Amino acid sequence: MVFSKVQLGKNRITENFILTLKSHFKKHKIVKVQVLKSAGHKKEKVKEFSEKILEKLGKNFSARIVGFVINVKRMQMEKENL
Repeated sequence: MVFSKVQLGKNRITENFILTLKSHFKKHKIVKVQVLKSAGHKKEKVKEFSEKILEKLGKNFSARIVGFVINVKRMQMEKENL
């Protein structure tokens, strides 16, 4: 499987949630975050969650929103010339 799935529920974005995302990125390049109704099922909320996730993960990640799913992708890091 090329991607992993995580659900965002009523606890919303916590430190534990971010740690879970980081652990998924150790094995996968793409993580799909499904926003459940209990987290707030509005388009504005999903965009807000996406921005918060990217802010906490760092600059090497990008996100794309499709419906109520946030696709978070880890960017390839350039190798340094030795």
